[in-house]
Amino acid sequence: MNNNDFYYRKLSVYHRAMQLVANVYRLSKLFPPDERLGLTNQIRRAVVSVPSNIAEGMGRFSNKERVRFLEIANGSLMEVMCQLEVAQMLEYIDRLQFGEQEAFINETAKMLVGLRKHFEL
Repeated sequence: MNNNDFYYRKLSVYHRAMQLVANVYRLSKLFPPDERLGLTNQIRRAVVSVPSNIAEGMGRFSNKERVRFLEIANGSLMEVMCQLEVAQMLEYIDRLQFGEQEAFINETAKMLVGLRKHFEL
């Protein structure tokens, strides 16, 4: 198998979700050490869930199943957004850092909705 054998790797939303993983991991390094088992762990698990569910959905054979996993990916994306809001509220990240990720997440969510609509047809 080579990289072209995995359909999800051809999706720009998948690559965008992977970039979000890198962004959130970098930002979560700024969180206090006592959050390692709290918010840091939770936000990292949620952000990894986004590309993971895109990949899993694209591995399914029915469009209904693909849509279901894209919906789960979107739910995880919203969870990350909420957790970034908490991090900003607690001053673990500043407004600029938050705003950059909010815009990135908003665009990613639009891409997920577009892909979902494609498979609902």
